[in-house]
Amino acid sequence: MDLQLDQLRALNAAVTEGTFEAAARSLRVTPSAVSQRIKALEDAAGRILLQRTKPVRATESGLAVLRLARQIDLLTGDTARELGDADQPVDRPIRLPIAVNADSLETWVMPALRDAPPGVCFEIHREDEEHTTALLRDGTVMAAITATAKPVQGCKVDRLGAMRYRPMASPEFARTWFPDGPTAKAYAAAPVVLFDRKDDLQDRQLRRRTRQPIDPPRHYVPSSTAFGTAIRLGLGWGMLPDLQTADDPPTSLVPIDGDSFIDVPLYWQQWKLHSPALSAIAGAIARAAAAALR
Repeated sequence: MDLQLDQLRALNAAVTEGTFEAAARSLRVTPSAVSQRIKALEDAAGRILLQRTKPVRATESGLAVLRLARQIDLLTGDTARELGDADQPVDRPIRLPIAVNADSLETWVMPALRDAPPGVCFEIHREDEEHTTALLRDGTVMAAITATAKPVQGCKVDRLGAMRYRPMASPEFARTWFPDGPTAKAYAAAPVVLFDRKDDLQDRQLRRRTRQPIDPPRHYVPSSTAFGTAIRLGLGWGMLPDLQTADDPPTSLVPIDGDSFIDVPLYWQQWKLHSPALSAIAGAIARAAAAALR
């Protein structure tokens, strides 16, 4: 296959921006030029690479070419920096899409990203740590914080540490719903707060403590900060990381199950590329994790 750089950039821009028109603005060409380049790329590949929907989506074959396009774009940006002044951003910034779970994003990840080299722009995808690897597989992100130790094909993995979660509630909620302690009957009746329907931490705690299938009343609060606020306000109990509760006074939060906790191991997975920009971010993440995680 004879894949041209401008064709690969057109594919990358179309998927990233969602439409040919937005891709054209990003590339500073006409929508017709974007369409022609993608059609030429499909002819070279011998198959359809994009679904012409709104937003446009890569086909299964298109995902493979998209990963190539984004790898080349990253390496091109690295090369431009090496040929110019490494301390100054270049005309085309290096775009680094990464996937991060909500609790890490709210606590220790953002301070790490301030050490990014000049000219690097982040696109952060917030996703549950059990599901971030899917974004690596389809080429949406170049790196991810994940709970999966097995590397995705084409990626390498490094252990970061673990976040410790405890079942917490407001003191009034604990007195009302757990007067006799963390019994199976109390767990079955007490409202529980979950981040979203992918959030399995609370159910893991329920399975471990009750040894039976139960389905208590559930609140869904898809924001790490608001999730903690809901628990502090007494809407329900939930699994909160120690990093978010260390400064809470006893009048705000109490553990409802003694010293019970769940450790969630976290890993850094990234594409196997020799990229100075990606390596710099991986190093910053590793240093921040060493200071914050168990």
